[in-house]
Amino acid sequence: MSDAEELLRLLLVEDSELDAELLLDRLEADGLRFTARRVDTESGYVEALAAFAPGVVISDLAMPEFSGYRALELARERAPGLPFLFVSGAMGEEAAIDALRRGATDYVLKQNLARLPSAVRRALKEADERRAREQAEAELLRVQRYESLALLASGLSHDLRNVLQPIAMGVSMLRVAADDEVRRIGALIEESTQRGLDIVDSMLSFARGSRAAAHRLQVGAVLDGLAMLLRGSLPRNVQLEIDPPPPATEIEGNATELQQALLNFCLNGAQAMPAGGTLRVRAEERQLGAAFFASGEPVRPGRYLRIAVSDTGHGMTAAVRERLFTAFFTTKEAGTGLGLMSCRRIIANHGGLIRVDSSPGSGSTFSAYLPMPAATPDAPLSVPLGSGHGERVLIVIERESKLVMLRDLVEANGYAVTAVDNGTLALQAIERDGLPDIVLMDARMTLMTGVRTASRLLEMDYRGPLLLIAGPERVSIQGDLPPLPRIRFIDRPVDPHELLRVLAEESALEQA
Repeated sequence: MSDAEELLRLLLVEDSELDAELLLDRLEADGLRFTARRVDTESGYVEALAAFAPGVVISDLAMPEFSGYRALELARERAPGLPFLFVSGAMGEEAAIDALRRGATDYVLKQNLARLPSAVRRALKEADERRAREQAEAELLRVQRYESLALLASGLSHDLRNVLQPIAMGVSMLRVAADDEVRRIGALIEESTQRGLDIVDSMLSFARGSRAAAHRLQVGAVLDGLAMLLRGSLPRNVQLEIDPPPPATEIEGNATELQQALLNFCLNGAQAMPAGGTLRVRAEERQLGAAFFASGEPVRPGRYLRIAVSDTGHGMTAAVRERLFTAFFTTKEAGTGLGLMSCRRIIANHGGLIRVDSSPGSGSTFSAYLPMPAATPDAPLSVPLGSGHGERVLIVIERESKLVMLRDLVEANGYAVTAVDNGTLALQAIERDGLPDIVLMDARMTLMTGVRTASRLLEMDYRGPLLLIAGPERVSIQGDLPPLPRIRFIDRPVDPHELLRVLAEESALEQA
């Protein structure tokens, strides 16, 4: 910070040049470092409040062409927290009380200027404390709002997941329909349903403060989704250009979170072009060496995907660039300043990093560098429908819609199914019909938990495979499960093809 920036900016409202010099000499003699401007008219005072941006105002009470009370009124209208002190040669007790009631910070008599420096210092200290307190209160309110949003997101996500999971399971069966048109519509609905489930995962991730599930992503599809989100958000005078990478380009990540970060970059870029311009999103592969990484960053040379969002706006100064990722920093009149912090967290959670290139008048480019995964062998062919051979499968799911969907799916693929909606009925079914070949059970049940049901299965001498449907609760229940010989987890939401593959593998082991 330069010396000029450290100086106190003092606005003096005084018609007597001699009195002004005496006052400033007293402050300077006491060690205060300041730059001052003197005014004695209302127009000059109003202009100085805006252009000079004072840190403190010291005003006489009565002047031929201006009133100290009017100066105080204008200060409280235009800069409510600005320290304002009266210095007067004839200020009685009643006038002093009236001045403080109107909002003056303090008053000093001209006959006692020795008290002025301490009064100025106290006023500045109180103003700093008030600003700090107001900022802390504002941040507390923001935190409370985010906590409320987290609770809301958690509740909504569970409800949405319960709605979308049965649709996802049912639609997957349309992919093998005989009619081409039915298969095409089924694929479209399945893609939209999966998109909804990804949004649910991101909502839960936000609510828990953890990272959402990552998958192999087609970068082109991510950018297509981004273009759809921007279609109704960009002003008409902003032209969007997207340069996608080759069609087969993939990264490991969460599509919803990445689109959230890229959307933030794009909307910031659009706001930096109030008169219009071009917003360009470009994705390309880059090979990064060790020299690319800055001090304090993990050095991970290799193949990266660079997604750059560039605008033709007014650009940023070096001072603004240095504070971009500071909590609550914003250059907008309205906003929390948390958007770019969230972007950095998202990119960091993907093992990547952000670079910013900008200068005044030359636009800005935000570049996200994301590690590219190593090539993997082709995925094995999916299990054909009808792969079961009459194996007896006991399905235990509390939610009726999901239970019916899984029962129909498993039965349609050659298995004999008994479906019940709680652990107690499952044990009764075993006592009535004998031990099944395979048990498929939801780990999250209320009437009789998955752990308790599994323990009773062991007591009943069940030694077959137990397939547990579980999400994040998998970690918390693993240590409580009984020592059944074959326990496998099925990720929630259930992928029908993955479930059929696991059933086929366990059936083969049973027959071996």
